[in-house]
Amino acid sequence: MNPEVAKVLKRLHYPLEVMLTCVRWYVAYPLSLRHLEEMMAERGISVDHSTVYRWVIKLLPLFEKAFRQHRRPVGNSWRMDETSILVKSQWKYLYRTVDKDDKTIDFLLRAHRDTPAARRFFEKAIAGCGAPKTATVDKSGANLAALQAINAHRETAIEIRQNKYLNNLVEQDHRAIKRRVRLMQGFQNFRCARIILGGIETMHMIRKGQMLTHKGSSPSAAEQFYSLIA
Repeated sequence: MNPEVAKVLKRLHYPLEVMLTCVRWYVAYPLSLRHLEEMMAERGISVDHSTVYRWVIKLLPLFEKAFRQHRRPVGNSWRMDETSILVKSQWKYLYRTVDKDDKTIDFLLRAHRDTPAARRFFEKAIAGCGAPKTATVDKSGANLAALQAINAHRETAIEIRQNKYLNNLVEQDHRAIKRRVRLMQGFQNFRCARIILGGIETMHMIRKGQMLTHKGSSPSAAEQFYSLIA
């Protein structure tokens, strides 16, 4: 097992299968922590919902980090948009981008919806996946200004398109994330929101077939998820 994973698991005193099952179910399905507590109880396993939450916060960063090392390449035509997320009774903004085939490129939760936030998101996505040939955004002046600022420091400029119709793809993709978040009724703090959203996005990408697997194999989404910390 990955030493980093083993170090975290050493402090979590429950069977590994139970912890991984709860963590995967939490990010994969519209279930609350109390739902998971009840579901485990039906299986003869006594675990408090707050304990499940600690597993989620401890383990999800490991899954996200591992996935980024095993994901398939993405396209160079991007669609970018942001969606609102409730954190401690305040609206924050989840920046997301997908390619023309609906493959998730990157995501980032920011406190504000402005040019610095958009620029930070694009810089993160470019650092992880390389620069796109084209980037489509909505009519937001902040997103346009962010891309223009990035282009000012590039030899080859990214082609910028502002087209709401072409951006429908990423707007539709938000729904899978929002559907899972809705039952949570908002996050209690920004750090935990980032961690949980990262886990939800990771599971979403696995379901979309974005994880590299061995040639000739066809593991289920659950098997792919668990393999990340093997």
